[in-house]
Amino acid sequence: MQCRAGCGACCIAPSISSPMPGMPQGKPAGQRCLHLAGDNRCALFGKPERPAVCLDFAADPQVCGSSRDDAVRILGWLEEATQPLAS
Repeated sequence: MQCRAGCGACCIAPSISSPMPGMPQGKPAGQRCLHLAGDNRCALFGKPERPAVCLDFAADPQVCGSSRDDAVRILGWLEEATQPLAS
C-alpha cells in the first residue's frame, strides 16, 4: 500500500519516543509532529535525521484502514493498546 497523500495520521496519532530535531523527547500520542508540514507531508522524509521508527513504518491497510479517519482511529487504538499498565 502507498501512503495516502496528505494523510499524516502516522505523524499525529502515535507517540514517537525517539529524539528528532526540535523535539528532543520525541512527541506524545495525539500531538502533531513539528515536522509535519501544512499539507500533511513529512518535512524530514528522506533526511538522515528522520527517526528510525518513522523510517520503519510502512503503510498497510490493517493500520491505515480505508481513509485518513480510519488511520487516525486505528493508530490511536494501537497506541492505547500497547501502553504499559500503570502500577
